[in-house]
Amino acid sequence: MKVIICGAGQVGWQIARHLAGEKNDVTVVDNNADLVARATEALDVQGIAGFASYPDVLDRAGARDADMIIAATYSDEVNMVTCQVAHSVFSVPRKIARLRSQSYLTAIYSDLYRRDHMPIDVVISPEREVAEAALRRLSAPAAFDNQSFMEGRAQLVGIVLAEDCPVINTPLRQLTDLFSTLRAIVVGVRREGRLFAPEAADQLFAGDEIYLFCDAEDLNRALEIFGKTNRKQERVVIIGGGNVGLAVARALEERADRVRAKVIEKNRAVAEKAADGLERTIVLNGDGLNSELLSEAGIERADAILAVTDDDKTNILASVRAKAAGAGMAICLINDPTLAPLMSTLHIDAYINPRATTVSSILRHIRHGKVREVYSIGDAEAEVIEAQVLSTSPIAGQLIRDIDFPEGVLVGVLMKGGKIERPTGGTRIDEGDIITIFAMADDVPEVERLLQVSIDFF
Repeated sequence: MKVIICGAGQVGWQIARHLAGEKNDVTVVDNNADLVARATEALDVQGIAGFASYPDVLDRAGARDADMIIAATYSDEVNMVTCQVAHSVFSVPRKIARLRSQSYLTAIYSDLYRRDHMPIDVVISPEREVAEAALRRLSAPAAFDNQSFMEGRAQLVGIVLAEDCPVINTPLRQLTDLFSTLRAIVVGVRREGRLFAPEAADQLFAGDEIYLFCDAEDLNRALEIFGKTNRKQERVVIIGGGNVGLAVARALEERADRVRAKVIEKNRAVAEKAADGLERTIVLNGDGLNSELLSEAGIERADAILAVTDDDKTNILASVRAKAAGAGMAICLINDPTLAPLMSTLHIDAYINPRATTVSSILRHIRHGKVREVYSIGDAEAEVIEAQVLSTSPIAGQLIRDIDFPEGVLVGVLMKGGKIERPTGGTRIDEGDIITIFAMADDVPEVERLLQVSIDFF
């Protein structure tokens, strides 16, 4: 597949890394020659320095025979014009654009993106993706990461094991025997900074960060087994009243179970806009690092603080201060993934990486067809892929134990005949089954080969 990626920033670079690693023909376009050079030196991609919306630049990038264009520059307008030029001049079949402005995303204007208007096949909104990720974190306070699969019927949760965890130093094989009716499986473990797919004989230790797949109905029981409890969030303080904070506050207002939220926003104009857009939520104008203002917001009684300003340092410091003042949990937005290892040291319970959420969203649409969902874990270290098994797939009709999966691959959850099952070595994979697979980044191409997505889809 030939893909042009416009924008060599964090998101564009990661998408280029994914696609180039899967042996696609990738060209990166950016008006910053240094970013283009960085991409071409580090990745197996071609690079063009220039403005992505210029027809001659797209022509040099190979748009005449491109299969897909992904417009992920920092400008909404450049992304939109790029897709228009790609369609009108070069007839590129599939066009994906990242748009930030909420005005472009309002449902009543969705007719704008028809092929005879502004021909964009998929619109990605980072702010919307981040807001949804924040709401998922709030819904599972015991987890530092979580994602829904199988249309909400299965959950992937990331939890840190404490010293008092009842099952530490226990081989995973023994856990399966002890809790035979529990539809849950540990698919990933991060230990001393290294993520890996565990084997049946591996033990879990205090301090491990584990990724657990389970049936949504068994989530609370699974968390209890690993020493965690899910407490209802009734009072939430949101620091940052921009697009993300406003979207989260609106969603909390719409919930059937009453959640009392307060928003702190430093910029007066943004605070006034947030106040106008909310009905029951109190908006305070001031610095989220100010201890008096945090006290006025009732931080000592808050079940959770959500720091979602556009400044990583502000988010981290506000989270630390809020936890010190008595907040139950802290969720922090960080754009720089190198700060992630500091979260546990600073006692920040969960973090959201906008780059990872946007990359996951784009990958979901790149690998459509029989791939239903893709979730990128960590700094693109691993992926969870949900897909429907095809009759042409090498895994159809085989027992899991007989499938030649790479070492870094585990089957997480299986849906057979509309019923969620915990996979075992003796489970047979049949055509039409929905399967979720945890795969280390290097093993993703082999997983796609086994699912035969690239043949059927591309």
